[in-house]
Amino acid sequence: MNNIVEETLCKLEETQTDFWNVSRQSGNFLNMLVKIAGCKNGLEIGTSNGYSGIWLGLAFKENKGKLSTIEFWEKRQCIAIENFEKCGLAEVINPILGSGVDVLKQWKDPLDFVFLDANKGQYIEFFQLVDKYLKKGGIITADNITSHPQKVQPFVDAIKNNEKYQVEILDLPAGLLVAYKISD
Repeated sequence: MNNIVEETLCKLEETQTDFWNVSRQSGNFLNMLVKIAGCKNGLEIGTSNGYSGIWLGLAFKENKGKLSTIEFWEKRQCIAIENFEKCGLAEVINPILGSGVDVLKQWKDPLDFVFLDANKGQYIEFFQLVDKYLKKGGIITADNITSHPQKVQPFVDAIKNNEKYQVEILDLPAGLLVAYKISD
């Protein structure tokens, strides 16, 4: 990781609670997961200021892949785009402005990695919409599983009871769900 990326991440960590960013541990884990799995077509729902997008973008850049990231709030998306450019990730990351559900209803591209970190009550709807685009062997991750248990419970129940997925909840800050798609 170069100095500019490290400085940008450290600066964003100072505003972590203002922008509801993932922890550094979760960001690093997601980065490693994308690289280990060799993912090339990723989607993040909930860009915020770009903190997790930087972690993911670095991994997709190494894998010669692409990350699309959806943000509802234009002001946050502008901050994220600036951070992506600072970190040399503008060619890797495709920022999309809009509602996650609305964007996903128009989605057409295959995916091998999805990260949910937007409206917690909509995780179930996000899951239902991305499932058909996630390839066998693909990964869905979701933040805030233990920090917002009531809001995410419908999603957790649905994915845990779906025989197409193998699921584990990791004891990272806020709780991170990782699901591997074992069949179509």
